[in-house]
Amino acid sequence: MTKLWNKIGNKDRWLGLAIAISSVYILSEANINTQWIGWFLSIIACMMWVWFGWRDKDYPRALMELMYLILSMRAMYNWLI
Repeated sequence: MTKLWNKIGNKDRWLGLAIAISSVYILSEANINTQWIGWFLSIIACMMWVWFGWRDKDYPRALMELMYLILSMRAMYNWLI
């Protein structure tokens, strides 16, 4: 059962990486109309990585991602307002 859990656990990290790469790609296009989508994807990826860090008891990484999550939420709010 633990081998299966490890395989599933690794897939969610790959998904988190894919979402993070997608958000950076969208944000780096500098299209003002799609910036909020990039920040939204960044929020999702950060929430995932905060959870992974917390679950692994890697608190410095979790706190770093939490800081980026808060700033991403602020950025998305600024783009939508």
